[in-house]
Amino acid sequence: MAVKNYQVEGMTCGHCEMSVREEVGEVAGVSTVDASHEAGTVTVSGEGFTDEAVTAAIEEAGYKLA
Repeated sequence: MAVKNYQVEGMTCGHCEMSVREEVGEVAGVSTVDASHEAGTVTVSGEGFTDEAVTAAIEEAGYKLA
């Protein structure tokens, strides 16, 4: 199982975390998503997901990679 960490700008609260988790969780191959607005990170695990797909999902949620 692959695990990747992403630095994300703009998350300021629990609602932000939830939005990112929902969008990234819909990416094919993603098993789990953990978002932390305090650390500004998103940790994704699964098999077969791409950085491009995760980045697009984060942007769809309204945030961008740092």
